[in-house]
Amino acid sequence: MNSFIQDIIMKSPNKMITYAEYIKNALYHPKHGYYMNDEVKIGRSGDFITTSNVSNVFGKIMAKWYSTHHLKYDLPAAVCEIGGGNGRFAKAFLEGWNQYSTIPLTYILIETSPFHRKLQVEELQSIGNIIQYSELSELRDFSGLVFSNELFDALPVHMIEKKGAELFEVMVTFRDGELSEELVPLVDEKILDFIEDQEIKFYEGQRIEIPLAMKEVLREINHMLTSGVVITVDYGYTNEEWREPERRKGSLRGYYRQRMYDNVLQYPGLMDITSHVHFDALVSEGELQGLKFLSKQRQDEYLLSIGILDELAENFDPNPFSEKSKQNRAIRSLVLPGGMSSAFHVIIQQKGLSGLIK
Repeated sequence: MNSFIQDIIMKSPNKMITYAEYIKNALYHPKHGYYMNDEVKIGRSGDFITTSNVSNVFGKIMAKWYSTHHLKYDLPAAVCEIGGGNGRFAKAFLEGWNQYSTIPLTYILIETSPFHRKLQVEELQSIGNIIQYSELSELRDFSGLVFSNELFDALPVHMIEKKGAELFEVMVTFRDGELSEELVPLVDEKILDFIEDQEIKFYEGQRIEIPLAMKEVLREINHMLTSGVVITVDYGYTNEEWREPERRKGSLRGYYRQRMYDNVLQYPGLMDITSHVHFDALVSEGELQGLKFLSKQRQDEYLLSIGILDELAENFDPNPFSEKSKQNRAIRSLVLPGGMSSAFHVIIQQKGLSGLIK
């Protein structure tokens, strides 16, 4: 699978490409990209598991929350999910909505992967009508709830390293029959501006990913959103946390067959690639784009705040395989300390509303 990346590198100036270009092609190349093939990626038979796929209770409680809040803030019964994956969250949300509201819901899915769009249709065709787009730029004049789960961590990033007193961009090249790295002096003005704006300080030898693509996605969200609330679920670090010594090698990781790899140059097109989100930049760049920041909470704290414990079955069921027991276990896994939720945060932003979302 190196061959398609090798061809891109050999056709590029100086026979090297940025990490951002490598990640973009490894994940989203129309023919060879990881997200563009027909292999199962999410779940026990895939390469990773998301919290929204642990149980339908995640989507259900979000639907319950929005079924009351869209009325409170005079928003349409409309949801835009960016990066909807296999459609499981959308299914849970739609089922929850039908349980808590009688108002027809418009559900829009933005999904680049043709394979995932196909899975979404199969998963959701029996529940209700959905609208699908392959790119966020296709949607305009939207009002309602914009939701994403592990979207920003999957965007391409540039890799920067400090050596001596100088900053270098880490490039990807092809040498001795394999993909390898090469350092070149950092000259990209957009990256330099990001580092200055976020006041990023580098240790000697430290690496940090720079998410220029994140700024573009925030711009597109603001451009298509007339009014509404934006809820982002992801894992990441604040600027202060990026400065901690254990972050000195960055956060770029690959996942292949449920195993984590530090070297993401292995298995291009077959491996998921991810990096932690710059939370402070997500907030500040969102503000610049017109998305007012409201709050950032750990996911378990957020779920507790919107009433997930109300979903616990009141009666104990001795059958561990019953739906009640399964749901109760899922709820506990989402809120107990040390569970999956403790690694994720929920960022809430809004635009065009007269009051503050609570």
